[in-house]
Amino acid sequence: MQLTVAIYLAHLNPVTKAHVEIIEELKKTNEVRVSPVIFIYKRAEINSRSFPFNFELRKKMLQSIFGESISVLSNYSFSSPFIKYMPPLISPFSWNIKKQILDGISDDYFTYTGDKAEGFVLRLYGLKPKIGVRKTVSASLVKEKMFDAALGKESDWERYVPIEVVKIIHENWDIVKKYSSAEDFTYRLLGMKFPKDGFW
Repeated sequence: MQLTVAIYLAHLNPVTKAHVEIIEELKKTNEVRVSPVIFIYKRAEINSRSFPFNFELRKKMLQSIFGESISVLSNYSFSSPFIKYMPPLISPFSWNIKKQILDGISDDYFTYTGDKAEGFVLRLYGLKPKIGVRKTVSASLVKEKMFDAALGKESDWERYVPIEVVKIIHENWDIVKKYSSAEDFTYRLLGMKFPKDGFW
């Protein structure tokens, strides 16, 4: 019997125990495809304080836990200028995202998000969202705790991150240090964060 495809759209920056919990739950009865969001500016992925780890590192984090039991895809990708995706439904570019996400998927699927505003937008696009309960400790909070550690402050970030991912983060600690004291240049629109670089 063919399984329903669960499409998990998320930042995963970094992958936390809460993300693992969600994916494990989705895996019980579905084929899981995880699509970490990617922002492209001048043909390169944008990384910043809000988005420190690139797609390949986030994919490595996920595969260190799940191996080949899930698919990790680069199809949730926005190209600059990001304003062209606004307003949703009216902009033809915004419909391209739906086509990218559903590439190779039949009608038996749903998208998963923990964000109600994002869920509303996904529903407008007919992407059949299931909106999960937001976990108490968000990836944003874990990221801030990680930056605190890089600045020499007391931090317990490792307790919220799977041991496999902790190892990968330590191997790439220069990235954490680079963004720990950087300013956060992002816009938040309809439940989505967009980098200011490349927005206009």
